Amino acid sequence: MIDVLLFWEFAKIGLFCVGGGYASMPLIQASVVDTYHWLSMSEFVDIFTISQMTPGPIGINAATFAGTKVDGICGAVAATIGFVAPSFILGIILARLFFKYGDIGPIRGILNGLRPAVVALICGAGISFILLALWNSETLPSDWSGIDLSGALILGLSVIAIRRKISVISVLTGSGILGLILGLLHG
Repeated sequence: MIDVLLFWEFAKIGLFCVGGGYASMPLIQASVVDTYHWLSMSEFVDIFTISQMTPGPIGINAATFAGTKVDGICGAVAATIGFVAPSFILGIILARLFFKYGDIGPIRGILNGLRPAVVALICGAGISFILLALWNSETLPSDWSGIDLSGALILGLSVIAIRRKISVISVLTGSGILGLILGLLHG
């Protein structure tokens, strides 16, 4: 029964996830962390991080890892197929329609209207991740002095590295090594 629920939840996410893998993160979080409590926010961020480092689309990787956590291999298959099926079906339908009617004004208007919403989804997920990385909390802290200085340093250096077009793999590897070193020094 849990596999049917995993399939259904990830099919809904796959259906409404406009804008790619990063835009799917808040939807996955709402389902697996907030609604069903299958994962803690910390586990979700870890899954997001692992999904970023592994080959393949981040949303599919996150679905696979979350499904594995909930119900092993069967959960992974159910969540992954659920996440992919709507996109696959809609992709085929929309590709045919876009190539036939893509230059029509209302269609162009719909696509232009979706862009800011996708950016908002990505920003919302980013803010949640920043709060968790810097204060180990999902909400704004009442005491701003409790910031994790190691996390802030790694975040700042990572942003600079990414803006300088350093590869994501190098940034993640360097951040992991720096986190290990700082943890050993402060541990």
